[in-house]
Amino acid sequence: MDVRALLESTLVGLGYEFVDLELTRSGGFRLFIDKPEGITVDDCVLVSNHLTRLFMVENIDYDRLEVSSPGLDRPLKKEQDFVRFTGQLAKVKTRMPLEGRKNFHGRLCGVEESALRLEVEGKLVSIPLASIDKARLDPEF
Repeated sequence: MDVRALLESTLVGLGYEFVDLELTRSGGFRLFIDKPEGITVDDCVLVSNHLTRLFMVENIDYDRLEVSSPGLDRPLKKEQDFVRFTGQLAKVKTRMPLEGRKNFHGRLCGVEESALRLEVEGKLVSIPLASIDKARLDPEF
């Protein structure tokens, strides 16, 4: 059973966005969810209760389930994430060096031809989505 696919379809049905899933060393799941107006404790409780029953029915074995908001520095995983947060600051790490570096910090400028457009120190950098290892928003205060 593909747990990620199950979570994605279940969460969409409940009105939430599947952001990320981390597996813990003890065999648990750490799930990050979001929705446009933000996540509350009640949202986490509702999703946790629903998934506990679903995992029982689907016979998915796990030690512990944690459900939470992705936070202000949320990870950017999908192409839609980079488009949705256009205009915001982000930290991006590539798998292999690009223009002599792997770490980039700049303003998201959308996606074009399967590449992230990122304004770094006043110039536009194009980073192929397939070469991105990790990306997170960098909140401005």
